[in-house]
Amino acid sequence: MSTVMPAIPALPRASAGRWRKLLDATYLGAGALGAAAVLAIAVLMIWQTVMRIVGHSTGAANDIVAWLAAAAAFLTMAHAFKHGDFVRVTVLIDRLSDAHRRRFEIASLSLGVVATGYLTWWACEATLESWRFNDIAQGLLPLPMWIPQSSFVVGALLLLVAVVDELVLVCRGEEPTYTRLARERHAAGDYSSDI
Repeated sequence: MSTVMPAIPALPRASAGRWRKLLDATYLGAGALGAAAVLAIAVLMIWQTVMRIVGHSTGAANDIVAWLAAAAAFLTMAHAFKHGDFVRVTVLIDRLSDAHRRRFEIASLSLGVVATGYLTWWACEATLESWRFNDIAQGLLPLPMWIPQSSFVVGALLLLVAVVDELVLVCRGEEPTYTRLARERHAAGDYSSDI
């Protein structure tokens, strides 16, 4: 016997449209900041190479590259999740009926909310502790640690929002965004994210 799960009532259309645009723009903006961090890493590494060739010290470039690498990783998480670029093992879920698949997605996303909520809590706690104790970086650039740690907080918080966003969509009976976008890429012949 199959039971139908009740859907969460929909938001009024105008409000839902504005929220969707704001959330999507936020995920895209964070992804763009992450991409800018990768570009900055490339520029810094080229600059560092040129400076070493001409005999100049590059100072704290390695510290900055490490912080930019962390920012690139964390700021892009929400965008990657929403676009189906996270590694997902779909061997089981692809074999489920629509009703069971929806339940499985809800359970998985609920677990994801708990996990990313925990990650976000500790990211905030660690960064706040660095700020409270005026923790200074140990490298050549004496920067307060809460500054580079802030990208961890923002990235974790945006990932939490993205997972909650997907959970709400699935509970309302909609297809997960990451599934829809991956299917659209595959229909266009793009399997680059699957490799």
